[in-house]
Amino acid sequence: MRIALLVLEALPNARTVRRLVADRAGEIVFVGLSNAERPSTGGLTGQMRRHLSRSGTGILPYLAVNFGLPDLLRPLAPLTQAAAGSTDRPEATPLATLCRRLGIRAAKVDDVNGPETAKALREAEPDLILTYHFDQILKPETIALARLGGINGHPGLLPRHRGPVPTIHALAEGPDAFGMTLHRLAAAIDAGAILDQEAVRLPADVTATRAAVMLHAHGRGMLDRLLDTVVATGTLPEGRMVDMLPYCPFPDRAMLAGLKRRGLRLTDTEDLKAAAGLSLR
Repeated sequence: MRIALLVLEALPNARTVRRLVADRAGEIVFVGLSNAERPSTGGLTGQMRRHLSRSGTGILPYLAVNFGLPDLLRPLAPLTQAAAGSTDRPEATPLATLCRRLGIRAAKVDDVNGPETAKALREAEPDLILTYHFDQILKPETIALARLGGINGHPGLLPRHRGPVPTIHALAEGPDAFGMTLHRLAAAIDAGAILDQEAVRLPADVTATRAAVMLHAHGRGMLDRLLDTVVATGTLPEGRMVDMLPYCPFPDRAMLAGLKRRGLRLTDTEDLKAAAGLSLR
């Protein structure tokens, strides 16, 4: 099995995907690291304008903990790892560094459907594309560069909560709304046939951030079972199609205000510590 892994390395998935790469290094032939500040999104400035316009300042702590702080601290990882004695721990090692150590080709991805990524995928000749917390939508011709197509890991119970922040919408819906889904990659957002799905009961005080971390970790066991099946059979299961439900975008001001009134939090100091400590243990 030859796997091309595409991810946006951030707090929700960092430790899980780093361990995945270390454990399945013999199968992973390419790692594409999404550039969250790519020009096509307007860069950091353009993205911040959109977030503030839609969600107001209430979204800023969530963005800072999940994405901003991990990005800011990643260049300091060699120093923090040396101080913490975690240099040899895959979970504490940024993916680009880990891939260099393991001899796996890794590259920044500005456009997953662009010529540079297509060239990298053709050279890697993957049997399967795996996206696990990836923020770009693959076109059919990109998915077709893998013999068996692709799998996406989504921290939500599809078809509910399609979109980039499913744990925020699950938090708003209630404690029974959390779960993890593995589905076939499709050219529409979170719309491929479902390959595996499990509801997951999370602690009553969970934040949307911590829920995403827990669900990505839970999905690792599901993913290993699915990949082992693909290796054994040489095929990717067809899965089951379901009717799509409405897309769930980043929350607007009204949704954030409603969560706050109910005492539900997107993030907290425990999440902040986790983001700051991604290279410490």
